[in-house]
Amino acid sequence: MTHAPARPLNLLVAGGGIGGLASAYVLGRSGHNVTVLEQAGTFGEIGAGIQLGPNIFKMFEYLGLTDAVSRVAFFPPGLGMNDVRTGEKVIRVPLGEAALAAYGYPYGVIYRVDLHQVFLEACQALPNISLRTSSKVESFDQDASRVSVRIAGGKTLQGDALVGADGLWSRIRERVVGDGKPRVSGHIAYRAVLKREDVPQHLWNDDVLLWGGEKTHLVHYPLRRGELFNLVAVFHSNKYDEGWNTFGDTAELNERFSQAVPQVKELLGKIQTWKMWVLCDREPVKNWSDRRVTLLGDAAHPMLQYLAQGAGQAIEDAVVLAEALRFTGGGVEQAFQKYQQARYLRTGRVQLTARFYGDIYHASGVQRELRNQLFRSGKESAGFAGLKWMYDGIDPKNLFT
Repeated sequence: MTHAPARPLNLLVAGGGIGGLASAYVLGRSGHNVTVLEQAGTFGEIGAGIQLGPNIFKMFEYLGLTDAVSRVAFFPPGLGMNDVRTGEKVIRVPLGEAALAAYGYPYGVIYRVDLHQVFLEACQALPNISLRTSSKVESFDQDASRVSVRIAGGKTLQGDALVGADGLWSRIRERVVGDGKPRVSGHIAYRAVLKREDVPQHLWNDDVLLWGGEKTHLVHYPLRRGELFNLVAVFHSNKYDEGWNTFGDTAELNERFSQAVPQVKELLGKIQTWKMWVLCDREPVKNWSDRRVTLLGDAAHPMLQYLAQGAGQAIEDAVVLAEALRFTGGGVEQAFQKYQQARYLRTGRVQLTARFYGDIYHASGVQRELRNQLFRSGKESAGFAGLKWMYDGIDPKNLFT
């Protein structure tokens, strides 16, 4: 269902990733005219799997995309953690009916490419959304009534507002926040996806399973209805390389997991080529808007992947932004202030909690023993119990009064 605003706005969105397309779809669905500016020659995604918590499925329901997502997602029966050196089970949290009972929405996993495609097709179905490729935003200017965006090649586009959804290295953020380069965490991630037939049956597991160890962890789970198997290995490293598409060093990876249990080593050995990226985030900020320009997703609040919420928080952003514009009747500057006011504490909490969970997963010595003891006792949980505030999500219909 679309909602015609009092005055349709002409909105520019910088970035055609999941956050950019999600915002374009929500804003277009609300009746605004949206132009998405993607710097690449085609719309596409790289990366591996994404975990989708109940808070994200709540957004899919609001956007009418639940069926489209469910057709390409996988719904694991549990979320578990084992010790990477001893193999002992630290904790397992049932999902499936347990997630539905607790939150009314499921917990799923999806191939990043597939989620991006869902939003791309949703945008393509709306005539008021224009999708432009080879349109890298070089600079922008604004006055009291409009924003002018200059793209590579010299062309200038104008709109009522600009949404910067251009990721961790956002050029829009440079102007709006001006806080320099992202914070390098010292953690590096190797990712790969296997076909089901390439995974021996004794190594296959339908759960989202994390093997945690000293400054290392491996997480794996099925993708695309169980046709694929996603693996992400993370360890502490001094290496630094901007971007998401760099080939990894297999020798370093094997050295970091040299003390792992045999099944972990066997899984790692099934991968011939790994892509790697350096994990970065930023300090939470309270303001990411400047009059008719605002930020969304990683451009506003990049976070480490330990809570699997990066894409989900960008989708929540998109919904809140559209609702803020609806509430203000299209008053851009007022809406952008309401949008960030409604979001900055929640996204900041996710950013900081993700750092903390990285420490939990990579604990050693007494910290490791204490983690295992607490999780096994049931008094603390790596799953739903400690993250109810996050998985409860937001109520799109009652954001502003």
